[in-house]
Parts: sequence; C-alpha cells; structure tokens
Amino acid sequence: MRVPAIIFPADPLNPRRPDPHFAWEARLLRELGGRHHLVDHDALLGGDAREAVRQVPEDSGPLWYRGWMVPSARYAEFAAALAGRSGTLLTSAAGYAAAHELPGWYRVFEGATPDSTWIPWDGSAEGPGPEELAAAVARLGGSGPAVVKDYVKSRKHEWHEACYVPELADLAAVGRVVGRFVELQGEFLAGGVVLRRYERFERADGAPAGGDGGGGGGRAVEARVWWLDGRPVLIGPHPDTPHLAAEPDLADVSALVRALGCRFVTTDLARLADGSGWRVVEVGDGQVSDLPHGIDASGLLASLIAA
Repeated sequence: MRVPAIIFPADPLNPRRPDPHFAWEARLLRELGGRHHLVDHDALLGGDAREAVRQVPEDSGPLWYRGWMVPSARYAEFAAALAGRSGTLLTSAAGYAAAHELPGWYRVFEGATPDSTWIPWDGSAEGPGPEELAAAVARLGGSGPAVVKDYVKSRKHEWHEACYVPELADLAAVGRVVGRFVELQGEFLAGGVVLRRYERFERADGAPAGGDGGGGGGRAVEARVWWLDGRPVLIGPHPDTPHLAAEPDLADVSALVRALGCRFVTTDLARLADGSGWRVVEVGDGQVSDLPHGIDASGLLASLIAA
C-alpha cells in the first residue's frame, strides 16, 4: 500500500518551495519521513487546474492537501486534474463540499450547533431580497438575535456592521447587515447567505462571548478538534486564540463526525456561557483548516501519511 503524500501551496515568489505559511508543516513532514508536492494556488483559483498541478509528479498515488481554502468547484477541478496525472485526493470533491460548506454538514449536526437557515445566491443580484430575508427570518422563529455569514465564513471582525443582528424581527436591520455583508464579501461570497441563531459562549475572562465564537462580547474560548476517519487525532486551541486552551467534551460529537462520513475534518467547539455544555460552532474540511501557532502537529501529520 502506497504512503500518501501531502500537497502544499507553492511560494508565489519561489514556486519550488512551500508557501511560507505552510513551510513548517512541510519541514515537519519530511522529519517524519513523509513526502510533499506543491500546487500553484493562484492558478488553481484562476481556473487553470492543469497548470496548478504541473509540479505534482505523474503517478503520485494517494494525496492529501494542506493549504489555503479553495471554493468547492475549484476543488473538484483540482481533484480531476490530479486524477489526470494518476493521483487521487483522499478527500473527494463531494466530501470536501460536505465538510467545507455549512449546508453540507448542518443536518448531521443539527441540535448540536446553533439553529441556522440559508439562502442560496449565485451573485447575479445585490443579495437576497426583502421577501427572501423575511422567509428566512420566519424559519428561525421570527425573533431574537442572529449572526450573518456565508456557507464558509463570517465577517466577525465587522461585528456590528456586517455580522450581528440584535433582533430578527427588525427586518430593516436584517437587510442592512446582510447587504453590508454581501458588499464586503464581494466575489468571495461562498454559496449563499446564512442566518444563524446567536448563542452566548464563555470567554477567557468568564464573561459571555458572542455567537460563532466572536463579536462584541469578546472571543470565546474555543477548541479545534482534528478528526481522521472518525477518530480525534489532535485537540488544540482555535488559531485566532492560540493562547486559550480548552478541553471539550467529545462524547456526543464523535458520533456526529462519524455520521458525516468525511475522512478528514475539524470541529470548532465552544462552551455555553451558562456552563450547560459544549456547542459545535463550525465544521471544516481538515485540509484547509489552519493550525494554531506553536502546536505540535507531528501526530496529525503522522496520522495522515499512515492513513
């Protein structure tokens, strides 16, 4: 059985070396006896997948990707281009979309994550109209606070401007926040607009933090858990707060990760402000989930090349 190699983005200024952000992972991988290849991330995003994988050898066998996020459609092109060189991404295009985009994982995690609804959007207009937003608000119960995001990302650093809706019953406010979110995301808006019920989480100083782990109440203490084939292989802090350690209860989450059926995923978990339990704030594809600064990733990388 062939040992998987890992593909990293190439340094745009020195295409024969890994991108500086991932260079430490590539060094650690080599120390563990693993192999890596490089992909031109800019070419991949630009729609030229064949050019993007030019440095990946023919007959490269099983492959993981560890790099910057790519839209699901571009990932499918990436997988096809590698298949044309007899390489196989161990996360399929369908598996990537299921873990990377909220509609792909939400039904599995429903009840363990804040209530959510979404409006698909193809970029052909300025964003969802008033009737679509009113229907989405009704699906969330019609009142109470919420956060706005797309299928992948929020604008948590523009919390009051483009993320947080204090009261869903105020449809004008919903429209303003969603409109600003769509404007700021621009061409990078992924899939559609999501309305997600706001929940209060613990933060480092004991005060409650906003839903989706950020916001006006401060940053929640989150744990990022890395799963491979349904088994947690690394537990650490969220990359935004690498100094804030947390030890989440994984008893309920483990079964949900297995039910999702994706090989390599991450879950971000935060504890509710009242201490009543842990909530899944986000699910992601493990190939494009960042590692916190200073973490020992040797066990994670060793697991990937042994998979």
